[in-house]
Amino acid sequence: MYEKYHWPPGKERKWVQLSANQRTEFAEIALELLGDHHDIAAHAIVVKKQNVADHIRSDGNKLYNYMIKLALLKKMATFDHVTFVPDPRSIKVKSGNSLNDYLQTELWFTEKVTTTLVTKEVDSSQSRGIQFADMLAGIVQARFERNQPKDFDFIRPRLSTTNLFF
Repeated sequence: MYEKYHWPPGKERKWVQLSANQRTEFAEIALELLGDHHDIAAHAIVVKKQNVADHIRSDGNKLYNYMIKLALLKKMATFDHVTFVPDPRSIKVKSGNSLNDYLQTELWFTEKVTTTLVTKEVDSSQSRGIQFADMLAGIVQARFERNQPKDFDFIRPRLSTTNLFF
């Protein structure tokens, strides 16, 4: 799409910047890519924040970290080494514990594996993989926050979704 629409290669294109047709085109391309490469999995975890207790919502990063654990821990536990590239907002929570430390502890003590976890900070503007994930997140957000299911329904066959507090 960067080439087709002559978007500047060094400037990240965001979901909100796409036209409705470009969003649908992205969904079509993503579905094809995921269908052709079964080693790439697309997962989304969504939460209805209104149904989350106030004391949990007081530090949104803790809820985010918990959701990451639910979404990824079991899969991470199947590998000896994992390089994790999270959203930058997850690096620290108010308690001072990092997402990396939280997940590493859960891997060792809850999952009882020796998996080593390394967190790598990457600017999304420098990673087409992160941009791809961000665009998928845009599809999910449009479905759940704006009740716009068109692109979500299109990609649904290759997208695993976990809903919390619904």
